[in-house]
Amino acid sequence: MVLTTTRNPVTLVQRYGRGLFLAATIGACAGFLADHYGAPSMLFALLIGLAFHFLHEQPQCTPGIDFASKTLLRLGVALLGFRLHIDDILSMGAGAILAVCGLLTLTILSGVLLAPAFGRKVTFGILTGGAVAICGASAALALAAVLPRSESLERDTLFTVIAVTALSTIAMIGYPILFQVLGLGDEEIGFLIGSTIHDVAQVVGAGYSVSDVAGTTATLVKLERVALLPIVLLAVAFSSNRGSVRGLALPWFVVAFAVFVLINSTGFVPDALSEFISTISRALLVIAIAALGVKTSLAAMFQLGGGHVGLIVTETLILLSAATAVVLLWF
Repeated sequence: MVLTTTRNPVTLVQRYGRGLFLAATIGACAGFLADHYGAPSMLFALLIGLAFHFLHEQPQCTPGIDFASKTLLRLGVALLGFRLHIDDILSMGAGAILAVCGLLTLTILSGVLLAPAFGRKVTFGILTGGAVAICGASAALALAAVLPRSESLERDTLFTVIAVTALSTIAMIGYPILFQVLGLGDEEIGFLIGSTIHDVAQVVGAGYSVSDVAGTTATLVKLERVALLPIVLLAVAFSSNRGSVRGLALPWFVVAFAVFVLINSTGFVPDALSEFISTISRALLVIAIAALGVKTSLAAMFQLGGGHVGLIVTETLILLSAATAVVLLWF
């Protein structure tokens, strides 16, 4: 007797298997290319995914692609908690922590306030501002999960991921040179790299290209920005609910993120296990971005206009300018 319910494993594989296999295959190809050519795996996943957009119209692939771009995305964000350790963040000192919080707030507010000036919705300003302020593509994907649903949200999310990844790559090369020209010390350069470059991988690469001191400082500062992600997600969810706690559902992946940070901070989790889970998290996010790429039409991306580019570049420059001013005037 063959079961026909959707809980039947065979039925689930038939429903989701093709789409998930497609996204996972694209993710694996992206990882291979990233390892051999040095570019971000998320960028490769996006570009390859866009090339397979025609498969999203196939009913055999659509459920799996949607599952990867939503459920796997949230699970990947939740597992990011194993990258963080509270003691490492607190070791930076109150001054650096307050500076990072201030820079994050300034960047997100600039996105909210400047979005109308660029002819864009406030939600797009929140999406791009959060991505620039926190942790690039991962933050963009997490924010998209709590922002109100709209026809343009997936397209805007994909653009944001592409933009912050490209800007992070440029910054990884250019920022260390700029900061050294300014005559700054290694700790100051590390703080600037950690507080201004969008993606974690590029922060690590840029920091350690200067020195071990700069790399360690940059990584700690970046981790503090990542640690603020659940707070920002809660704030966005609260504001999207029009300032009311009534009917506000706390996203499960936000709760999981915070719980995993606490678990990882107990010291009972072996470093090897934390590293393994972080790798799984990264893989899930790459698969989710690949699925998001498959869902998005390249033609629709070209119709976005200069306002999208102008806003995210302006937010990046505001963050860079403010962080540099903090270091020059305060440190």
